[in-house]
Amino acid sequence: MITVDHMNFELVENYRDAFDETQFDSKYSEVLNKYDYIVGDIGYEKLRLTGFYRDNKKKVERDKKYSAIEDYLYEYCNFGCAYFVLRKISKTEMKEREEESDEPADAPVDDVENEEAYEENEPRPTNSRTLAARQHTDEQ
Repeated sequence: MITVDHMNFELVENYRDAFDETQFDSKYSEVLNKYDYIVGDIGYEKLRLTGFYRDNKKKVERDKKYSAIEDYLYEYCNFGCAYFVLRKISKTEMKEREEESDEPADAPVDDVENEEAYEENEPRPTNSRTLAARQHTDEQ
């Protein structure tokens, strides 16, 4: 988990080991607080941060939603550049995580309940190679 200012983030994807916490911390701006996802791409040894909203958020342009990150990487970033995707962790999710960590280790975990929560809120984050694999496949 990454904490900047009062915001908590989870690293969803880290293509070519792009994420550097000190560089992210120095580049992060309050303007990015409103976004659910932050994409950082590195071109010419400089970090650029861009925000995206979750897919089920209403009244948001399609190119600013999570599902448009791949298009953003193709159109606005250098081909094959290093990038990372961070997901903002809400305060309620933080409380849930803290409560889970307070449970005894031998307590049963109900994965079905967690699965349903993901389906309601947003799509599961992709694994760390999904967008990178698509980039690689398209170039062949």
